[in-house]
Amino acid sequence: MTAHEPIQVDLTLDCKGLACPMPIVKTKRAIETVQSGQVVEIQATDKGSLADIQGWARTTGHQYLGTIEENAVLKHYVRKSSPNELKPESTYANTMSADELQVRLAGGEAIIVLDVREPAEYAFQHVAGAISIPLGQLENRFGELASDKVIAVICRTGTRSDLACQLLQDKGFEHVANVIPGMAGWNGPTEQL
Repeated sequence: MTAHEPIQVDLTLDCKGLACPMPIVKTKRAIETVQSGQVVEIQATDKGSLADIQGWARTTGHQYLGTIEENAVLKHYVRKSSPNELKPESTYANTMSADELQVRLAGGEAIIVLDVREPAEYAFQHVAGAISIPLGQLENRFGELASDKVIAVICRTGTRSDLACQLLQDKGFEHVANVIPGMAGWNGPTEQL
C-alpha cells in the first residue's frame, strides 16, 4: 500500500501505551458502536496486540484486515461483521488458578507451563521452567508441544492465554488449562533470561 492510498476507517481507537488485555477490551467496546461493514483502526504500541487482535477476530467472527506499523505504532484494521457472520464470544472453560498451578508444580506433577507472552515479557520474568511460545507463533509451533500432556497456558492476565487455549483445543490438545489471573497472580518461583 502506498502512502497516498490511506485506508478508509470509520473509527480510530487509541490504545497506545496500553498492555493486554486493554487493547482487546477497548476494541470490544468500540466494535459495538459501529455498523456492520465499518472498519475500526486500533492504534497500539504493545507488540503482543497483533496476535491478540488476530485471535480475538478469529474467535468472534469479525474480519481482521491487517496491520501496518508506523513509527513504532501498530495500526490494526478490523471490519465489523454482519450479525449472521458473528460467532458467540466464548472463553475457554478449563481454568486453573495461579495458586493451584504453583501447588501442583511444587508437588512434582508433570505439567508443561506454556508462556504465550511476547519474548521481552518472558525474558524479564517467567514461571520457572516455562516454555516460551508467543501467541502469534503458536499456530506454527504446535509440534513443540506434547498433545497428551497437561499444559498450563499463562500470560500476564489470562486474556491472551485464553485465546491460546482455544487455539490448542481446536488443534486437538485435550489437557489444556488457562492460568487465571496469569503472571499478575503468580507468587511461585520465577526465572529470568
